Amino acid sequence: MATEALKVALTAAMSNSETDLLTVASGHTYAVLSVLLCETGAAAETFDLYVRDDAGANDYYIYKTQALGANATFEHTSKFVLQAGDVLSGITASAANVDVVVSYLDQTL
Repeated sequence: MATEALKVALTAAMSNSETDLLTVASGHTYAVLSVLLCETGAAAETFDLYVRDDAGANDYYIYKTQALGANATFEHTSKFVLQAGDVLSGITASAANVDVVVSYLDQTL
């Protein structure tokens, strides 16, 4: 029987090494409702936000070198779907402190 649940994934201090923000569990589909990124280190930054497919071989960029002001919040509100094995990942251009909040609908198959 299929189920649905609203969930949130929290990541503190995303920086300049690849950070997995959300990994889709086997047998699930996630509808991402919003992604919030907040720069907390008082320094302007750029970030990439992308999806690695379940094969792990390809990155599909949602944002590439997106500006994020010092102490500012960036809000992505366009919905998108991730399938089992997909990973939502992010990285900043330099050492940074960017908190990330991902709101999503978890659907079991």
